[in-house]
Amino acid sequence: MGEQTSVKFPQEVIDEYAALGVDLPALFSAGHLGTRMGVQILEASAERVVGTMPVEGNTQPYGLLHGGASAVLAETLGSVGSMLHGGSRRIAVGVDLNCTHHRGVRSGLVTGVATPVHRGRTTATYEIVITDEQDRRVCTARLTCLLREVDEAGRAQTVAEVTQAEERAEA
Repeated sequence: MGEQTSVKFPQEVIDEYAALGVDLPALFSAGHLGTRMGVQILEASAERVVGTMPVEGNTQPYGLLHGGASAVLAETLGSVGSMLHGGSRRIAVGVDLNCTHHRGVRSGLVTGVATPVHRGRTTATYEIVITDEQDRRVCTARLTCLLREVDEAGRAQTVAEVTQAEERAEA
């Protein structure tokens, strides 16, 4: 558990980030929490992000997949989609996560698929459907991310700085 596979990105996206000195597959590896939970991102684009997570090691006291584990998988996948939508000059920050748990799972692997509901200039919302190995829906989640501009140093701008920049652009 915790081993990462390579993430599949469109070549033009890899090239865009590589020009900035960013190793895109490493950036979207699901981080330390995802690694501890065994999250693997299998496919990634702004249109669709697919990832898996083992049930084993991610259960609550009754032996069922923990709802928080489903939330981690959902937020990871939706955040990756939001980051890819925002492009290399923005970062995605989750501002709302809603999860509905439909059925319990005791073993195997769950798969999450994130698809966009809304992709705007300053926010992105993704629906994430998590299924078990029999393709039964385990959880439906919705994640909304704020897309924040980054400056030349890679620092995320504050909301006030973004608003000021937008006002200058409109003037």
